Parts: sequence; structure tokens; C-alpha cells
Amino acid sequence: MWQVFTFVYTVWDTEYMPPKPHSYTPPGVDVFITVAGEPIELVRQTVAAAHVMRYPNLTVHILNDGFVAGKENWREIEALAKRVGVNCITRTIPGGAKAGNINNALKFSKNPLIACFDADHVPHSDFLLKTVPYFCDPNVGFVQTPQFYKNYGENYLTKSSWEQQELFFGPICKGKNRLNAVTMCGTNMVIRRSALLEVGGMCTESIAEDLITGLFLHQKGYRSVYVPEVLAEGLATEDMLSYSKQQFRWARGALDVIFRWNPLFMRGLTMAQKIQYLSSVSFFLSGVVVVVDALLPLIFFYTGIVPVHISGMLLAAVFLPYIFWTLYMLQRTSNFTFTFSSLGFSMGSFNIHLRAFASAATFRKSAFGITLKRRVRGNFLPLVKWHVLYIALFIIGIPVAIVREGVSASLLNNGAWALLNSIIFLPFIRAALPSYDTALAREPAIATQPLRHEAAHRD
Repeated sequence: MWQVFTFVYTVWDTEYMPPKPHSYTPPGVDVFITVAGEPIELVRQTVAAAHVMRYPNLTVHILNDGFVAGKENWREIEALAKRVGVNCITRTIPGGAKAGNINNALKFSKNPLIACFDADHVPHSDFLLKTVPYFCDPNVGFVQTPQFYKNYGENYLTKSSWEQQELFFGPICKGKNRLNAVTMCGTNMVIRRSALLEVGGMCTESIAEDLITGLFLHQKGYRSVYVPEVLAEGLATEDMLSYSKQQFRWARGALDVIFRWNPLFMRGLTMAQKIQYLSSVSFFLSGVVVVVDALLPLIFFYTGIVPVHISGMLLAAVFLPYIFWTLYMLQRTSNFTFTFSSLGFSMGSFNIHLRAFASAATFRKSAFGITLKRRVRGNFLPLVKWHVLYIALFIIGIPVAIVREGVSASLLNNGAWALLNSIIFLPFIRAALPSYDTALAREPAIATQPLRHEAAHRD
């Protein structure tokens, strides 16, 4: 219920945009491209695009972490920078992963604004023209733009993961704009240098350095702006192993907000900001809810115990309207583009979220992992073993319950409950199947989503 209420609160008004001046003196911008062993051609595309952005006063820096990360191509990155004519800052002292890389580059740059891009996120030529004007307001600490995956049609996984992300970068981030609670996402963003220095640079104590740094900036009273326009295009993970690692990193870092920097107890945040941060990170607690929800019918099948005593009529009267209202809100706010596969991926990630919860709750140290930008081949079915086991236990449990007590109202209720859970898990299982680790040439990408449509039709 908390997630539903905070979602409605967030997306109640998604039209707000802060005023942008008609004229301004363009401040200098340092463009940081963080690199840690990514393929040279991928980096070249991003650097070349950043180098030709339309803006009168910018300096491009490649933040080369390849040496400290033990990557073989760190010298190639330096050579690339020399060929293209941009600055290369190669770190020789490790520490802090991506956050440490950015903090190190602060010492070798001087412009008042910093634009940050991951190695695979290629900026459009007008990126700075669309984001920098908001910094005419001295209270603006950072401006965030969407993370759009240009390879969303590559396979079933990329398609589904983008559909999952689009809800966040669509109505949710637009709603956060109104509440001055935009989530910092680490790439495709511009930060005010003085504000970043005021909070001690990027946070190096969490693998979600961007989220925590944004929280600290809000605590200091700085404003955030979300520009709901695709101004850079990156790459989604193309295999289940990389997706699982990425989701664990996001979940583990987000849950640090609850266990280490709980917004409820932070002075300087507005109540709206506290609600927004707690709402965002509590999504990753959903793994606990999904497991409890899924286990209840299994308990009945194998023991006859009914954990929740409620009549079928009352369950239908309460549960069905709640489900339909929730789905309607998701569809209405997403311009009717929210898909079943995105729901399946959100709920199917329960095992990843549970591992992240256990790691965060016990304060175990988690290493920052670079998301691979190429597909990894292999057998990914072990990643969905719990989902497959659940469906098997459901199928076996039905005859067990029938033998014990015959066809009863409790059996029908719990059977429908378990069937719904099983159906929801199917998209997640499907993404792990070897037959779907291929390009979806036969399954054309749908271009109805606002962000996709916009990216596809830019000049």
C-alpha cells in the first residue's frame, strides 16, 4: 500500500518544469567521461560526440580508471584521447571506484559546471544547451536527464529491462521534479562544482555513489531539475548475468539509504524529499513482500494451514479492485505503455533484492562492479531456479491438496493466488532461456513509448 500511495503522490502532477532563462552567459563546463576498461570503440563514440557538442566553452576529459582497475587497454585510452584532442586523466592511486575517479578529476579541472557520462552513454549535440541554462538559478545543484537504452530492441531482456526503466524515467522522475527530489543517476547529468565540493565530492562509501550524493545535495538545500528529454543514448545489459549483477548493485546501494543514511533522520530535507527517497529505495524491499505473498498458497497446499483467513467473496471485493486500480494507475501515468514483462521483471527480481537486503542489513562491504557492455554467453537458468522451483511446487501442490481435502473454496483461492504468481514470474524465466539470448529481429520494437519515440525522431 505504501508503494501505491507514494506512487500516486509522486505522479499526481507531472507537468511541472522550473523556469529557464531566455538569455544567459554560458559558464564553462568540464565534461567527465568515466572509463574503466570498456571497449575502445565504445569509448571513442562517446568521446567524439562529447567533443562536438554545441557549446561555446567546454573541456572534455576522459577519466581513465583502467590502470587502477587492472585493465589492459588503459594505454589505448590515453592514445585515443591524444588522437581526438581531449584531456585524459589516468588515475594511479585506487580507491572509491567511479566516485573516486570523479573526485580525482576534480583536482585537474576548474570549470564551474561538470557534465558526467558513462563510457557507453553518447551525448546528443544539444545536451549542454538543454541542461546548462537551469544553473542560472544559483540554488540548482544538479540537472538530470533520462538514461535511454538505444539497444532496447536487441533481445527480450533489453526490451523488458527498458520497459521497466521507462516508468521511472517517465512519470516518476517528472513527478519528482515538482517535489524537488530528483534522483541523481550518475550519468547524463550536470553538477555544480561548488555544490559537489560542499558535500565532499561524490560519496565513496556506497556503491550507489550517485543516489547518495544527490541526497547530500538536497540535504544542503540545493535544488534538482529533471529534463524529461532523451539527450544521451547508452546501452542496456544484454544477458541475464549482467542484468542480475546490475540490479544487485542498484538494490544494494539504494538500501544503504535506509540502513546508513535514513532520510527520516536527516535535517535539511523537506518532508516531500524524505517521502520520495524512502519511496524510491523501499521498492527494493519488495523482494520480502513477494516471497511472503508467494509462500502463503504453498503453505496451504502442503500443510492445510490457511495463513490468511478471508472469504473468497471478501478477497475478491478487496483484492481485485486494488489490483485493477494499481494497474490502471500504472497504465494511465505511463501513457498506457506499461507492459506485463516490466511487471514480471520488477517482481521476478525478488531473489536479487533479497540478497541485497541481507547484504545491506548486515553492513557487508560490496564491491563496485562495472556493467558489461557486451553480451555474455552461458547457461543462465540457475539464475531463475527459485522461480522454476516455485512453479513446480505449485503444480505438485495442487493434487496434494486435492487428495487431502478435495476441491474446496480454500483450494480454489490459493490455487488462483499461486497461478497468478507463476504467470508473473514467466517473463523473468523467459529472459534466462538460451533461445531468447538472441536478437529479436522477428519481434520489432514498439515505438509508442514517449522516450523511445522522441529518441527515434531526433534530427
